[in-house]
Amino acid sequence: MKINWDSEVLSSVSKAVDQLEHLSINKDSIESVADWLAYEEFPFPSSTAVRDDADDFIRATMFMNTLNFAFTDFDKSIKYEINKDGKILSDSEAMYFQVNNAISSGIKLTDGNEMASISLHQLKNIFVGNIEMPMLKERVEILNEVGQKLVDSYEGDWINFVNNGPKKLYSDGSGLIERLVEEFPRFDDSSQFKGSNVKFYKLAQLAFWVIHAELSGSNYFKIKDMNSMTAFADYIIPVALNLKNITTYSPQLDKKIKSGVLIERDTDEEIEIRVASIYTTALLTESINKKRPEDKAIIIPQLDYRLWKNYHATHYPHHLTYTTMY
Repeated sequence: MKINWDSEVLSSVSKAVDQLEHLSINKDSIESVADWLAYEEFPFPSSTAVRDDADDFIRATMFMNTLNFAFTDFDKSIKYEINKDGKILSDSEAMYFQVNNAISSGIKLTDGNEMASISLHQLKNIFVGNIEMPMLKERVEILNEVGQKLVDSYEGDWINFVNNGPKKLYSDGSGLIERLVEEFPRFDDSSQFKGSNVKFYKLAQLAFWVIHAELSGSNYFKIKDMNSMTAFADYIIPVALNLKNITTYSPQLDKKIKSGVLIERDTDEEIEIRVASIYTTALLTESINKKRPEDKAIIIPQLDYRLWKNYHATHYPHHLTYTTMY
């Protein structure tokens, strides 16, 4: 399956690559990393939030990706964690576990009516960890807004939204990502960069990747154009790319990241980090596939998962940006 470089996200990012000023991309390192990474396994992730019913799994995944952002304390650079029977779960894995527990206890979290009315106090009781979950107030506001839209347009049910169009990411405006971004502004993850609009769609893409990865084997939910999906531009993938010398930060940017200095949303530095994540993971995926049999070719989200899984709990510093988009 060839990468679709004309997809909305990848095409917009590709136009920005030649204008990077705060970091550089090392294509030789991409090739050298591919030389060994190509021979690893790239399994689809198995969600920690599996529900017995496929529709309930979709509902839970859409709920979680409404909240899947900012798990590090912006002042202390400490990650949100929980201890589950002696095992430490970090960031989104901790959130997935706690949301799953809440649903299993009878709280109808994924119902639009519940989301529309949920309070700060209720959310605090669900997310109890080593630190207070960052940006809790913003999380409540987002849930209230998204929940109300679900109630107004889809009888409070994510399944009605998903079934309201084809199982494609892009389809002349009726694709899953196109509709999600259009109808739910919290998923419209894009930035203006030197005169052009760069699209990232981190949470929108991630939601449908998790659902596709879990359910495509049974053909219950199988997205037809997965070659149009990119990496999920977040805090963790940039760490992996930087440590593998695929990206090199300017001395000034490197110092900010390692010192825990906030990098403002929509600044050139922040946008460039995310642009490089999406562009280089596409190149790396292509290079990996050249070294693998055709029937073992991977898609970009598989590479993203491989990198994220190995680095999401690392103590190595990542950039900090106060945003609800990732």
